[in-house]
Amino acid sequence: MTATPDLAGLRLDTPALLRSVFRRHAAGVAVITAGGDAGPVGFTATSLASVSARPPLLSFGIGTGSSSWPAVAEAAHVGVHILGEHQQELAATFARSGADRFAPPTRWRRGPEGVPVLDGVLAWMVCRVVGRVPAGDHRIVLAEVLLGDPEGAGRPLLYHQGRFGGLRD
Repeated sequence: MTATPDLAGLRLDTPALLRSVFRRHAAGVAVITAGGDAGPVGFTATSLASVSARPPLLSFGIGTGSSSWPAVAEAAHVGVHILGEHQQELAATFARSGADRFAPPTRWRRGPEGVPVLDGVLAWMVCRVVGRVPAGDHRIVLAEVLLGDPEGAGRPLLYHQGRFGGLRD
């Protein structure tokens, strides 16, 4: 059992507090992709969540200041990729500002609905965007799963304390 902390020592700086708390929350790592007028876009996301089984819906957050946001804001379809622990560099590439995310060594192909599909991932889905909900400086994108492949080999990549890592046995 944990002791209740002294309330006088609590932090009130909400943005910093939120970031500090969520650094301690281990999250799975996904890459979201979309086709854009200037070419494919994509970003690393730890906000992926299952929303509903019927219909099959998921959600993810994206900052409106993200370089990927203009394409995602207009996209009818997105790709959702679950990364394996062997893909730390891929996750870092898609998280890095200004990176040419689809240049080698990234391996990808144009998939259904023109969505960029990454090779070698644990699982991927093509989804139809059904909503974009304003949430502060982000949008929560709701998307319906249309098709995908859950058969990739490996163990999941996690993000915790500002670093990518894997599960321990």
